[in-house]
Amino acid sequence: MGTLNPAVGESYGVDDFGEFVQAALPGLLRYGHALTGNPHDAADLVQTVLEKLGSRWARVVRNTGDPLAYARRAMANTHISRWRRTRRENLVAELPDIPAAAARDRFDNEPLWQALRALPKRQRAVIVLRYYEGLSEAEIAAALGVSTGTVKSQASKAMASLRTRMRATEEGRC
Repeated sequence: MGTLNPAVGESYGVDDFGEFVQAALPGLLRYGHALTGNPHDAADLVQTVLEKLGSRWARVVRNTGDPLAYARRAMANTHISRWRRTRRENLVAELPDIPAAAARDRFDNEPLWQALRALPKRQRAVIVLRYYEGLSEAEIAAALGVSTGTVKSQASKAMASLRTRMRATEEGRC
């Protein structure tokens, strides 16, 4: 018996991890990009989650109704965990002579992208899943492991913050 995945319209059995990855990978990469802010970190995040998911695939298929929702939730949780670990300041004895040149993202100067990046992690995840991936509030709640009320409140706060930032950008204050 397979698990129906409404997001990609397919049913997955215990031995179908490769098919799942092939069908879900583009959407997971987009979701990861929106979560992390750049395609390189998104690819790393997706790879980490798919490695863990692959080792647990049979159990995930048996115990969850939607492996894609499981993968999205795992991505959000992994991203938040990484962010918490790396946000700590790393002190060094000496400063480097030459600053490291970071690759520029083509969306760096986009006001909406900047406003989205400024949102707290959970609010950003809710907005990305709702408006970028087109999930319902119930699907988002299941993917993030929170209540539907939390999804609604986080979406409301995020939209208010985005409107404020965009209005400020239009008025030239940012």
